[in-house]
Amino acid sequence: MITRDEPPLFEIPGPMGVPIQIAPSFLILAVILTGFHITPHSLAFVAMIALAILLHELGHAWGGYAVGNGARRVVLWGGGGFCEYDRASPPLAREFEVAMGPLTNLALWALSSLVASWLVDGYFATGIDALWYAGWYAGVFAKINLVLFALNLIPVQPLDGGKLLHLALMRRARPRNAARIAGAIGLFFALLWVPMMIAAYLTWGWLLLFLPSIPDHWRLARGAGVGVRP
Repeated sequence: MITRDEPPLFEIPGPMGVPIQIAPSFLILAVILTGFHITPHSLAFVAMIALAILLHELGHAWGGYAVGNGARRVVLWGGGGFCEYDRASPPLAREFEVAMGPLTNLALWALSSLVASWLVDGYFATGIDALWYAGWYAGVFAKINLVLFALNLIPVQPLDGGKLLHLALMRRARPRNAARIAGAIGLFFALLWVPMMIAAYLTWGWLLLFLPSIPDHWRLARGAGVGVRP
């Protein structure tokens, strides 16, 4: 599958001074997400997914700034997106950095749902078709963010759920035991990843072009990856 080390196609300035980079694999992902059928509707669908992923990663970047850690860059790639920080944060600060991504999507889901309801109500009150279509797209954006929130909480690394699980276990258990438990749970989901992505594509029309590392989770489960940063 596609890895994170591919050179970006281009870079644009982002908020908080964080550069936003687009990797070649993201264009491949975009084509797949259109269902290989380019229409205004499919392009709008891809644009909403890209926006949801971007805001998710900017949520991570803001989380870093909130705890005194800068972000080097935000990248959209075939696996979705990722945020690189200037340095490693302490565990509690790291939890906040990681959690801010999914929480951003949860907030966007709530806000978009309210906007969708308001627009549809406006359509029934006025009969203006544009309100119906705008409400429908706002509802789709809400669902995209809810799916992205749930997907990122799957307890497998490098997803946020895997990182948060490992960090939470480190609060209660010795590092080796925390690594073993996080690795074993992550290994289970890594083995299920391909059928899960097929099901997600058939159900919601989207997937991510990366595979969680089975060998890395296996080493973690054996306690050999204790020093790995969640």
